[in-house]
Amino acid sequence: MMNETIVNGLKPYLIGDKIRSLRLRKSMGLVELGKHTGLSAAMLSKLERGKLFPTLPTLLRIALVFSVGLDYFFTDERKRRVVALARKSDRMRFPERPGQENVAYFFESLDYPATQRKISTFLADFQAVHDDKVKPHMHPGHELLYLFKGELILTIGSTEYQLQEGDSIYFDSAVLHSYCKVGKGSTSAIIVTAA
Repeated sequence: MMNETIVNGLKPYLIGDKIRSLRLRKSMGLVELGKHTGLSAAMLSKLERGKLFPTLPTLLRIALVFSVGLDYFFTDERKRRVVALARKSDRMRFPERPGQENVAYFFESLDYPATQRKISTFLADFQAVHDDKVKPHMHPGHELLYLFKGELILTIGSTEYQLQEGDSIYFDSAVLHSYCKVGKGSTSAIIVTAA
C-alpha cells in the first residue's frame, strides 16, 4: 500500500492520465507500449489507472518512446496555462519561404504563446505570383482553411478548388497542395493545422 502523503503529492500531476493520453494519441495498445519499454501490459495498466506510480527510470523509458522529457509528466495540471493571448502587436509576419522573392503568402502564428497545443492556427495573406513560382508543399496531419477575404485557388494533388470569400475547406495536408491568389484585391485566410 502506498503512503498517503506520496499519493496526495503525486495526484495533481495526473501521470497515469498523461501516459494514457500519449499512448492513445499514437494509437498504441498496452502490449505494444510494453514491447517498446520492456514493461508488462499489466504494469502499464496500473500506471495509467493511478494504482501504481512509476520510478524515474520507468518513467524515462515511457518518455523516450513518445519523445517527451520527464518535465512533461511533472507539470501540475491545475497550474497549466489554458489561456494564451496573442496580441496583434506581438505577432510576427513570415514569408512562406524565407529569403525568396515572389512568395505565395505571408503568415502569422495566431497561437504561438500556447504550450502543448493540439492545433496550430495561422493568418495567411496571399500574394500575386506567377503559376510557375507557386511551390506545392505537404506536411503531416490535416488542414482547415477559411477564406475570409478575396478569392483563392487551392490545388490539392491534381485537383483545383476555387474558393470565394466565406468558403472553407478541410483536407489531408500530407497530400501536395498549393495556394494561388485570384484577382487584384487582398486575399486572406485563417488556416488551422493538426498533426
